[in-house]
Amino acid sequence: MKLKNKLIAGLVAGAAAFFVGLNQQVSAATINNDYALSASEGSSLRTSNNVIIAHATGTYAPAINNAIFEKRTWYSNGAYVQYIVGDGGKIYRVGAEGYQAWGAGSWANANAPVQIELAQTYDQAEFRKDYVTYVNLLRSSAIKYGIPTTVDSGAWRGVKSHLWVTNNVWGDHTDPYGYLASHGITKAQFAHDVQYGFSSSGNDVNPTPKPTPKPVNPTNKKHVDVTYALHQKGGGWYPDVKNFGSGTNGYAGIPYLANDLLYIKVSHGSIKYRVHTIEDGWLPWVTKANKNDTVNGVAGIKGHTIDGVQMYYTTPKGETYQQAYYRSQSTQRSGYLGTCADNGSVAGFDSWAGMYGEPLDRLQISINDHSNF
Repeated sequence: MKLKNKLIAGLVAGAAAFFVGLNQQVSAATINNDYALSASEGSSLRTSNNVIIAHATGTYAPAINNAIFEKRTWYSNGAYVQYIVGDGGKIYRVGAEGYQAWGAGSWANANAPVQIELAQTYDQAEFRKDYVTYVNLLRSSAIKYGIPTTVDSGAWRGVKSHLWVTNNVWGDHTDPYGYLASHGITKAQFAHDVQYGFSSSGNDVNPTPKPTPKPVNPTNKKHVDVTYALHQKGGGWYPDVKNFGSGTNGYAGIPYLANDLLYIKVSHGSIKYRVHTIEDGWLPWVTKANKNDTVNGVAGIKGHTIDGVQMYYTTPKGETYQQAYYRSQSTQRSGYLGTCADNGSVAGFDSWAGMYGEPLDRLQISINDHSNF
């Protein structure tokens, strides 16, 4: 969902010096503020400082053209970022750091104090200059806001590509990897470069080490089906859902309708679960699954609105460790909220699914050794 609010923090006009510290080596790049949004433009919402988003523009055009376009159409097109890099290593500012840009969906926009576009060129020499500046700006922005410089890791803090946002949160963009690959930069190389940065000469601060073979451990992974259903507040039970998929059969619930009871069972191992309701807060854990037993067989209270869900899967001894991955939507916002993992491996969304005060209308669950969301 795009938010069109007015920017309350002004931007400094003209050019400013941007300094990037890399292992005690410093390089300076000039930021062009000619196309920065004014004090009456852009979003006034502050961000949480969890991710720096790496983009590519998707079109072969000068960076300055992209900056002009975003400045002119930020409201009508509903899209802009903080910085655009290109034209031989130049940086153009559009949005204000620390305030939400409109570049990668509501979750990313709310958690990224800086989003950076890389303008696309066919010229390899120009690309190299752009790439060094792009990498250093991503890295220094992360350091500035106390964000890890790891790229597309399993944690929910760090430098993230638009592809990572698509795969883990929402969207259909895959940048910047296609463009980087066209100039010979792999995902692994990009991750290495952002982690270590470039010196003022454009050379790697820490060259890529040769990988060492990893030992292969035997696995004893069992397939686990999870079956679950929501009960409509004031209505009846929706059909059971097994695991998750796409379309209307891919989740429990119905868009924009509140629910009051939840039922979950697994084909192997065990699971416990509980719900949070607007009226009562967190209710007791449930370990059974029986729709006919509304006291011990389901989570929730009839007529009370569920706005949060929490669960834990227990893997039988001797088997490959698996856990519950799950995510939800609410009646008051579009798109799924962040994916939760019951062991805390998804940082930032590792405790429970939902949003206090907003009726939960859809739920997806998967039992696996990795997230498929």
